[in-house]
Amino acid sequence: MDETVAEYIRRTVLKIPRDEIKMMLQKWGFLSEAQLQTLNFHQIKDNISQEVVQLCEENSADIKQAAVLDIIYNHIYQNKRMWSVYQMRKTGEELECFDLTDFKKKFKRRLQSALKNVTITFREYEDNAIWIRVAWGTPYRQPNQYKPSYVVYHSQTPYAFISSSVLKSNLPLLCQALIVASNYHDIREMELRSQSLNSLKDIVFKRYSQNFQTYCPKPLQERAVEPENGDLRIINENRSEKERIQRLNQEAFGDGPQPILQFAQYKLETMFKSSPEMDVLDKKEPFRCLVKFSSPHLLESLKSLAPAGMADAPLSPLLTCIPQKARNYFRIREKRGLFPESFVSP
Repeated sequence: MDETVAEYIRRTVLKIPRDEIKMMLQKWGFLSEAQLQTLNFHQIKDNISQEVVQLCEENSADIKQAAVLDIIYNHIYQNKRMWSVYQMRKTGEELECFDLTDFKKKFKRRLQSALKNVTITFREYEDNAIWIRVAWGTPYRQPNQYKPSYVVYHSQTPYAFISSSVLKSNLPLLCQALIVASNYHDIREMELRSQSLNSLKDIVFKRYSQNFQTYCPKPLQERAVEPENGDLRIINENRSEKERIQRLNQEAFGDGPQPILQFAQYKLETMFKSSPEMDVLDKKEPFRCLVKFSSPHLLESLKSLAPAGMADAPLSPLLTCIPQKARNYFRIREKRGLFPESFVSP
């Protein structure tokens, strides 16, 4: 076994929490059950990793087998990566039967024709998700296994979730391979970004929905307290205002937890309004701006603005409709034909 492969396996094992190493090695399936029985999982992780490497040497492991173990780790700890949503489009409405073998063959052929030194590994999961791991090299260097790109593609859907490496120049190659393999025509980033892959799936697959003016909760039941020196009218007004904010907030965001979203952006276009006497603009051109939002938990942060007194209730639909606007943004761009040429299939 190559020394670089042995070192990569050792480092991958060291990343895994000690009480989960056996479980991940069993999911990997590269070592036999008899070999796993020889491992002492109660010793320090460095010793465990060395023993795992020795067993892998007996089985003549290569980098592709090592990459599968890395996929398993990233599938379980997917929130350690930042994910972006991409949506693809066909030229027509024709439906095709998905062939996984053909998909893999086309994806590898497209990437390897553009870049010789590249490692491509696939793993399928039960929810029709295909995990693709790509380690990038250069014409003169072997692939860097420690900075791979990940693609999670759900077959029979136009959506892919990409966690890219630091090499931004490889992103067009990755997108080209994806649309060729899946028989789409072009691809566009939906401008949604999060470490929670499942939350992004909830948004684009519409498993998450907000309750817009469909839920009317009961007023908050507060304990009656007799005022000492305060004004009873002011207390009642404050209670009514809190109830109003609570009701409007639940109408806008629903009653359940929000998907974890860390980044969102979209473009605004509106007309500048002024009185005729001012004559500020000679031409009737729209005012354009790019709005970006970022937070460790963006939707929950927006949901807390009104109850915290930092914004008036109800919030603007521009804030409460971020997930829906992100889905609509792609459809608007599609109608206008606004797709980057580098991401369009030839």
